[in-house]
Amino acid sequence: MPAFAALRQFPSSDPTSETRVAVTPRKTRPRSDSDAAIGSPLRKSPRLLKESTPHGSPTANIRKCLKSSLNLSGSPQKKQLSEERQNWNPRVDGTQRRAVNEALHVSTAPANAVCRENEQNRILDFCKKCVKEEKAGSLYVCGCPGTGKTLSMEKVKVMLADWANEECVQYPDVLPINCTSLANMNDIFSKILEQNHPGKKRSRSTSSLQQLQNLYSQQTPGMKMILVIADELDYLITRDRAVLHDLFMLTTLPFSRCILLGVANAIDLADRFIPKLRSLNCKPMVITFCAYSKDQIINILQERLRALPYTVFQPQALELCARKVAAASGDMRKALAVCRSAIEMLIGDSTLSSLNGTEDHQKPAANDSVSSQVRIDHVAAALSKVYKSPVVDTIISLPQHQQIMLCSAVKLFRGGKKKDTTLGELNKYYVEVCKSTLIPPVGILELSSMCRVLDDQGILKLGQSRDDKLRRVTLKVDGADIVFALQGVRFFRNCLQ
Repeated sequence: MPAFAALRQFPSSDPTSETRVAVTPRKTRPRSDSDAAIGSPLRKSPRLLKESTPHGSPTANIRKCLKSSLNLSGSPQKKQLSEERQNWNPRVDGTQRRAVNEALHVSTAPANAVCRENEQNRILDFCKKCVKEEKAGSLYVCGCPGTGKTLSMEKVKVMLADWANEECVQYPDVLPINCTSLANMNDIFSKILEQNHPGKKRSRSTSSLQQLQNLYSQQTPGMKMILVIADELDYLITRDRAVLHDLFMLTTLPFSRCILLGVANAIDLADRFIPKLRSLNCKPMVITFCAYSKDQIINILQERLRALPYTVFQPQALELCARKVAAASGDMRKALAVCRSAIEMLIGDSTLSSLNGTEDHQKPAANDSVSSQVRIDHVAAALSKVYKSPVVDTIISLPQHQQIMLCSAVKLFRGGKKKDTTLGELNKYYVEVCKSTLIPPVGILELSSMCRVLDDQGILKLGQSRDDKLRRVTLKVDGADIVFALQGVRFFRNCLQ
């Protein structure tokens, strides 16, 4: 058999002369003619030789066979799904627009309530313990607006029903009450009594509260447990706080069958408005829902958009929305409003481009899908629209010391711990912020004068007192508007973090 060789052309006087030079000095091995034609040490299997064609490159054929065997190119089904996921055009397809707006609407409950699993499990464990032991109890759920409290309570109801079916435990009667819908504060006792004895005529001589107290003071065989979920519980705060006190005291009666879950924004509601519960050793268990962080907001938005068969937002656009909302308030409802507004901005830009004839119809389909996604500029415009208000413009135009005072008020009232304070306490926060940045603070009299100016502009409310330090100060605007107006300045952004 001839040794492996290659032909090379060398300049010679005879143009037809050829010189045969050995390429590899290795020991010769018997090879087929096809191997000699390839000129490569790679051995080909009979299947690859069979699939190679004389018209194509043998190396290309090998790569093609390897790709097909390793499935590197992907199946046609995957290709089709990828193309369908990128086909997002809300201006042309109204169905897509409606589907996205529904997925991003506050009233749409997502399939999975992400980022609140720990809080939900704690509430569920509390309910399980009460149902198992057939013992009454009270729990208070608090947190800033838009932090998933109401949604989590709905998920807990479903999980509790599933657990009761699995454990063959009697599921309690569930009574959800939104306290804002009560015409009279005492109507909540009528609803609880009706749930315990449906259809039974109520006595006119005694109130619903007295009948409940009598019912829970004596043993009644066969009476089911009742789970009362009172949302917006702070609406029951009266001048004498009697309604709140009596409501929580129902769970302390000897034969009570009531499990009370109260939901509100104020963190220290139980300490401030029902101090007697602590002295009676019946203070409710408290679970706090913290404001959403940037990463949590991104996860929630992605979870809502995951079911859609197309990509709506660019990743950088979602991150901008989450970062700004988390810095301002951590309110998930604001993030959803920003996303819906950004989609409207995208549709408006696409419509304007088509009317002006600037739309390029020669672009490939992939580029069209990317250009139709919500970009950073759409989210930035939506953020300005959602947070933009005359209050924001007024705060931006205020003098520096008035802005520092508002920044101090936001720090003081953050977390719902307080809704009002004295001018003297506000002055302490104001002086601390000024000292941290080496800015000379103004005196208490000038601070009182600045508060009067802000009172005239409707930003805060200043009460009356003979001593300026004892005058009550209350914010009349949303703290998120103040944060949004001041977060563009690094000094205020650092103070508010």
